[in-house]
Amino acid sequence: MAISKKKRAVAVILVLAIGGGAAYWVTRAHAPTDVLTIYGNIDIRQVQAAFDDNGRILDLKVQEGDRVQKGQLLAELDPVRFQDAVAKSQGQVAAQEQVLARLLAGSRPEEIAEARAETAAAQATLSNAEITWQRQQALAEQQYIPKQSLDNAAAALKTARANLDHARQALILAIKGPRKEDIAAARHTLEADRAALSLAQRELADSKLYAPAEGVVQDRILEPGDMANPQTPVFILALDNPVWVRAYLPEKSLGLVRLGMKAWIESDSFPGQRFPGWVGFISPTAEFTPKTVETTELRTELSYRVRVYACNPAHRLRLGMPVSVEIPLPGNIPQSLSAHPCAQ
Repeated sequence: MAISKKKRAVAVILVLAIGGGAAYWVTRAHAPTDVLTIYGNIDIRQVQAAFDDNGRILDLKVQEGDRVQKGQLLAELDPVRFQDAVAKSQGQVAAQEQVLARLLAGSRPEEIAEARAETAAAQATLSNAEITWQRQQALAEQQYIPKQSLDNAAAALKTARANLDHARQALILAIKGPRKEDIAAARHTLEADRAALSLAQRELADSKLYAPAEGVVQDRILEPGDMANPQTPVFILALDNPVWVRAYLPEKSLGLVRLGMKAWIESDSFPGQRFPGWVGFISPTAEFTPKTVETTELRTELSYRVRVYACNPAHRLRLGMPVSVEIPLPGNIPQSLSAHPCAQ
């Protein structure tokens, strides 16, 4: 009997110990963790590189899969039409510059001297006309000449006076030079011609297509000989640095994550390696809209789209790659997003 009681006591102790240990592990397994793990896929931006003008493609410099740097020449249009437009505009600018220079210089000394000489000649003609008219008037009074001769002398005198007045006004204009309104109009015409030249030069420069950013040629859409226009891209570039993870954050964890918090990205393609990243975007609205009438349980099932950015200088993270993201929670102070981390 004593032995059986001892066995029962030991059994009870073992049961209690096992039960306590199980309760301990269950509690630990459900204890709050200090790391938030979410899942998603790698996403990137794309650029549709197109010419800013219409023209026939002369040459393409890169192929699909080539890596290009910012500012690298990708393609060229036939430049002859644009070069002719530049030459025409340059000629118009040069001609208008000479017109403005002539107006600013005013009348030449020779022109003023010519106007003075014409005034003097008109004065001499007027003096002779006055003498002739006086003589004809005296003869007409004595009826030695017909009245028609007196009328002719009077008309000649009137014409001589008008010619003298015309010559004097021409001399005044020659001395004063061009009107300020004419100079202003010439200036504006020159500005318009220079603007046309600048536009022609810009169109000539736009006959060459440069890479807007570093990336990889994902698609080559047009070929040499095709007609290009601003609405049709020539290449599609994949901008793979930085990349981001498109993931979804449960509503229960929304209050734990802030913009700029550090994160780690892991992929099955690179076991044992972790890529540093940061939280760069949290959607202000839920991705899955509930029904009008919500229950408490339904509200907790909402998810918010997030972007976790990562620098990708080695280009190992690729579009569509499934990854997991770990966001440490305690002591994870959000960093400033004013400066781009990948630019450092």
